[in-house]
Amino acid sequence: MDKLLPTIGILLVVIVVLALALVGWRRRMRRDAPAGGGYPEPATAAAATASSDVLYVATTKAGESLERLALPGLSYRGKGTVDVASDGVRLRVTGEQPVFIPAAALTGVGAATVTIDRVVERDGLLRLGWTTSGGAAADSYFRVVDPAGRGLLTAAVEDILPGGSTPLSTNESEV
Repeated sequence: MDKLLPTIGILLVVIVVLALALVGWRRRMRRDAPAGGGYPEPATAAAATASSDVLYVATTKAGESLERLALPGLSYRGKGTVDVASDGVRLRVTGEQPVFIPAAALTGVGAATVTIDRVVERDGLLRLGWTTSGGAAADSYFRVVDPAGRGLLTAAVEDILPGGSTPLSTNESEV
């Protein structure tokens, strides 16, 4: 009996913390709903010019690497693939719905060192800047599994960037 009450107390605290985390995540998803997410896939998809396996890390508000956006298809970290074609970028994260970003919505591509819950070696992340279907400026972060694929992805995205877009600078100063 002397261990039962503390055990029940600890279990209650754990349950309350988990419930608060769930409420917080649902609130974030409601907050980010107006941002939209990806765009409808075109009727005829262009062939991929570059493709790579990645570890999807997060999508944040543009320029705010610690302010997560909970967008459909990009809410959770996971393994995935990034395909770049002349019409845009396709993101597929395991367990999530695919996300299409048309070339016109891309704002830049560059290297990053830090984002939500992830700090890596200098320029270890690939940052893709884009505008969501709801008009919010966003940055999506990836860790490219094969280092050779990183350069190919970067070059392919730079090739389809709209005329006024430039490569993103690194976020090294945020570390």
